[in-house]
Amino acid sequence: MSDAEWALVKDLLPVPGWLAGRGGRPEGYCHRQMIDAVRYLVDNGIKWRAMPSDFPPWPRVYAFFTRWRDASLVTELHERLREAVRTSEGRGPEPSAAVVDSQSVKADATVAHASRGFDAGKRINGRKRHLLTDTLGLLLSVLVTPASTTDRDAARTLLPAARKDFRRLARVWADGGYTGHLTDWTSQHLGLALEVVRRPDGVQGFQALPRRWVVERSFAWLLRSRRLVRDYERRTDTSEAVIHWSMIALMNRRLTARPHQSAVLPAG
Repeated sequence: MSDAEWALVKDLLPVPGWLAGRGGRPEGYCHRQMIDAVRYLVDNGIKWRAMPSDFPPWPRVYAFFTRWRDASLVTELHERLREAVRTSEGRGPEPSAAVVDSQSVKADATVAHASRGFDAGKRINGRKRHLLTDTLGLLLSVLVTPASTTDRDAARTLLPAARKDFRRLARVWADGGYTGHLTDWTSQHLGLALEVVRRPDGVQGFQALPRRWVVERSFAWLLRSRRLVRDYERRTDTSEAVIHWSMIALMNRRLTARPHQSAVLPAG
């Protein structure tokens, strides 16, 4: 991180227990070193054991990564940054509309057979990333499943969790893979209006469809991080954490690139 990025993000970091007087041993390395190391791994797609010597030893960085994953601290930092970006764009902290879609990616040999599958439509053996984004393309929720999981089945897990976290959420746009009983189910059980944006008949080649292009751009943002070009993680929650770290770096850079706009940062 640059000095400007660190100055912006340091006030949004979760407070360690020992610093808040809740006990525990003080950490041996500062958060900036650890976050830089994790972002380097996500951005460059290296192995944990290939961590450059400029950073703390890789076992310490990995322990930091897993601790933040298991305690949902990476999700907490991500949410604070997302609220700051939305505020800087003149939006409310919480969205009222979202876009959902999925992306199948090949899985590395490190991914166990139990957590991978075959997507017959895309002919990919691996995992599937189900993303729910706001209308700016910022991540609201993510679910990683075997590639054989259908979009409708994954939405039955993804949408209820999002509805619980975002009370103002009222409308979700999706593609043709979410048609059928899911539309009525979301309306009856979640109070959400699921609108399917269909591809016009007779259109050949690429065409940016209304609303759907937003989440497609978010997938393109994620693929700039080499760790996400394939799925290398043994656990699906680790894959989800890597996606959060990728979006954290993107939002941190976006906020820093607009010094003329004073983003109102949420209270930590």
